[in-house]
Amino acid sequence: MLLTLLALLPLLTGLICWPLRQRVVLERLNLLAVATVAGLAVWLGAEVLARGAVEAFGGFLRVDALSALVVCLTAFVALACAIYAVGYLREEERAGRINARLSHRYYVLTPIFVGTMMAVPLVNNLGLLWVAIESTTLASVLLVRFYNQKSSLEAAWKYIVIGSAGIALALFGTVLIYHSAVQVVGDHAENGFNWSVLVEVADRCQPAAMRLGFVMVLVGYGTKAGLAPMHSWKPDAYAEAPVPSAALLGAGFINCALYGIMRFYTVAAKCLGHDYTGNLLVLFGVASILVAVPFVLVQRNFRRLLAYSSIDHAGIMVASLGFGGKLGALGAVLHMLFHAIAKPLMFFCAGNVQQRYGSPCFRKVTGVIHTLPWTGGLFLMATFAVTGVPPFSLFQSELTALSAALAADRVLPAGLFVAGIVTIFAGFLIHISKLSLGEPVHDTAPGVECPWKLGAMLLVSAPLIGLGLVLPAPLYELVRRAALMIGGVQ
Repeated sequence: MLLTLLALLPLLTGLICWPLRQRVVLERLNLLAVATVAGLAVWLGAEVLARGAVEAFGGFLRVDALSALVVCLTAFVALACAIYAVGYLREEERAGRINARLSHRYYVLTPIFVGTMMAVPLVNNLGLLWVAIESTTLASVLLVRFYNQKSSLEAAWKYIVIGSAGIALALFGTVLIYHSAVQVVGDHAENGFNWSVLVEVADRCQPAAMRLGFVMVLVGYGTKAGLAPMHSWKPDAYAEAPVPSAALLGAGFINCALYGIMRFYTVAAKCLGHDYTGNLLVLFGVASILVAVPFVLVQRNFRRLLAYSSIDHAGIMVASLGFGGKLGALGAVLHMLFHAIAKPLMFFCAGNVQQRYGSPCFRKVTGVIHTLPWTGGLFLMATFAVTGVPPFSLFQSELTALSAALAADRVLPAGLFVAGIVTIFAGFLIHISKLSLGEPVHDTAPGVECPWKLGAMLLVSAPLIGLGLVLPAPLYELVRRAALMIGGVQ
């Protein structure tokens, strides 16, 4: 029941909210659902640490350390976004940017989106993994077009067209990988599409089909993660979706796509060796970091800036996995953890600023710390955290990834890796320091921080600061086991 509830509870919440119209009831149902899911996620993590892999329905659902970590991160992001959404949507209604009908649509679609994300790490079958990731797109595209403006409709079309092309490639790759194993699954033929079965027979799979299948899967799920050159949907989607939805895309859904890549990497690397798969991952990862650099430096819209930050971080995780060895997998999993904790705070601060100043453009926003002291201060802190400044935790994962590159004697990728993240840090610092610390706009009076939005920001800030100082032993054990599973960390 634990695994079933994690996916079904949010989906049922969305369906229950459909006929309801009272805003307070919708808010409370969403908060209750995500709080319950967060509690179940922690319980699941404890079960995995105590018992190892947890299965249900004869292995149809299966959760190991990597799955449990993604479940916990998704639940945390969903809880923070649900709290923030209460204050955010109320302010949007007061300002006349949305009406009660659009608010109702948000509270119906968002738990369905969360439920589809929860299903991704729970299913054992790689075909159903594809179905779950495609379902997240169908659930979230209506949130991207939420405001029904021309720009949001264009963003939604770009999101669905590019995402559908990518997911189609992922489907073909999934079929090819199964084809490569169909002759060797033997007694497990009825479960031969389960990744737990495929990884056991991967060294006997047909290499040619596996090679082509992995390329297609990497491109397909890389599109969902926002890897270059399949990243162009991200800036539009992040800029047009409501801020809580954009945070779910940028800190929750990205992990689902990367989870798919990690699962297929585990199978492909065992069949083809690390050199082939690792080189592809390093190529896409470092390319994504470098593609993000010029757009960060010249960016004029702070909502779009967060999209290029996500492209950069997706590249860091994929490159770290590609560097290989004990440190590479550990760096990728650590970065997934730390990025999911840090990125929501950036979105929440950006949302507060946009609502207060009525614009997402840097040239129209200065001196935030004078008008919204909590938001301005936390925006600066989140900037340091997301760009990997010590002592914040992303510095640790980036250093681990760099160490993996040097240990593998990948000097050129390591140099490009460092150059990219340092330049992005400089660009972020210039933009956000002017936004927060500059002279305030003369006609902008000091504002009052909304308790709901401030509560969400503080909820994220606490682990963001804490993980920079200490990584709790149970959480590290979950990370270590996940890294061991995908990359051989002892």
